Amino acid sequence: MNLKNKMPIRTRFSPSPTGHIHLGNMRAALFSVLFALKNQGRFVLRIEDTDVQRSDDKYIQSIQVDLKWLGLNWQEGPYLQSKRGEIYEKYYHQLEMSQLIYPCFCSDQELMLARKAQLAKGIAPRYAGTCKRLTKEEVASHIAAGQKPAWRLLVPLEKEIEFVDLVKGKQIFHSREIGDFIVRRQDGTASFLFCNAVDDAEMKITHVFRGEDHLTNTPRQILVLEALGLTPPSYGHLSLIVGDAGAPLSKRQGSFSIDEMRSEGYLPVAITNYLARLGHAMSAQDLMTLDTIATHFETNQLSRSPSRFDLVQLMYWQKIAVQSLDESSLLDFLGDTVLSLVPESKRSSFVNIIKTNIAFPKEAAHWANIFFHALPRADEEKRTILHQAGTAFFNEAIQAVLLHGAIWQDILATLQVKLNLSGKKLLMPLRIALTGEAHGPALHDIAMLLGEENMKSRLEVALKYAENL
Repeated sequence: MNLKNKMPIRTRFSPSPTGHIHLGNMRAALFSVLFALKNQGRFVLRIEDTDVQRSDDKYIQSIQVDLKWLGLNWQEGPYLQSKRGEIYEKYYHQLEMSQLIYPCFCSDQELMLARKAQLAKGIAPRYAGTCKRLTKEEVASHIAAGQKPAWRLLVPLEKEIEFVDLVKGKQIFHSREIGDFIVRRQDGTASFLFCNAVDDAEMKITHVFRGEDHLTNTPRQILVLEALGLTPPSYGHLSLIVGDAGAPLSKRQGSFSIDEMRSEGYLPVAITNYLARLGHAMSAQDLMTLDTIATHFETNQLSRSPSRFDLVQLMYWQKIAVQSLDESSLLDFLGDTVLSLVPESKRSSFVNIIKTNIAFPKEAAHWANIFFHALPRADEEKRTILHQAGTAFFNEAIQAVLLHGAIWQDILATLQVKLNLSGKKLLMPLRIALTGEAHGPALHDIAMLLGEENMKSRLEVALKYAENL
């Protein structure tokens, strides 16, 4: 029996604070949370900030804000790698005492030339082991000359590194294709391969979900952990998210940050429901909470093929999420800027009427301006529709409003008799006259919001369009 299965489940998310979190990163975080929830485990947040030049405290805060906003709450952390230097030092000392690492004085230029030479011969680039053959005296000479070494792991020759990936199944890598790799940089800081692996073991992480671009890092990290006598976690490498024609996502196609999505007006539940189905087959098609999504999360349903970003699907979940909001939540979603456009006495009616016609607050602002302020200027196509309806059409419509007020059913019944029209020929000119739009909320709701006077004045404007194209 695999003893790892008896351990309490612990997953993690370990972003670098070098920018805002994007959809691809957040999907890895989401799957990590879902797996922990499903197995009554714990989710750990670790910030990999050892790249001092690129890391920024503002992104450390941004990462936490984004996770909390999406409801991806961690039970431990955030741990900062920049504060864990003593732990790495302990393990470096262990490797040095075991003679499993060695100093490398090769310059970047030397390494680049060696790489080019290997590629020219059709050989996969890997370190040639130049400094592995240095004597103690030669090492001392380099150090005496002021050279600072990087440190490389002594990778065993002709070793197979085998593991079962949670997504891709059995994986086998050969050490001869890896070569001795750097575990400590020249400035003394830990390399990603080293500190990421050590932290997973130290924090007793049992399962790691990350992008498949990390797949070739995994055998190296397993080698590090084996050299230290530590237990590797189970790894699941998620298929990448691509745009049209399999190309990497551009910003236009959806590679935007969670911070931007929040500012745009996306709802957290829309994003989590979309991401939960991106590269993960799930039969349930309802809008679900994280706890419910977790009950449907299965690693054997994770796709091995690239996952295509689909803005249409994302928008579907956004609209479903908006429609699921109760009145109070919908008012909060629209915000003060939008609500300031709506008379207080009309707010309840307004939000309930437009909720099926909007996905974002800016669209609600558009409708608020239409109903309570000025009509948008009719374009040529809409003016043509009004003109084709004719003056008699709008004269009768005005008389029907004067007769019935804002009671739409009675207005419609009168016009059907007077004009002998029905369907689109009757409704489209009326909709354009009252809203300036060809689509939108139900006309009886529009009539209720506008009231008799506004309807009459808008029909009079349409009458002028009918008279003069």
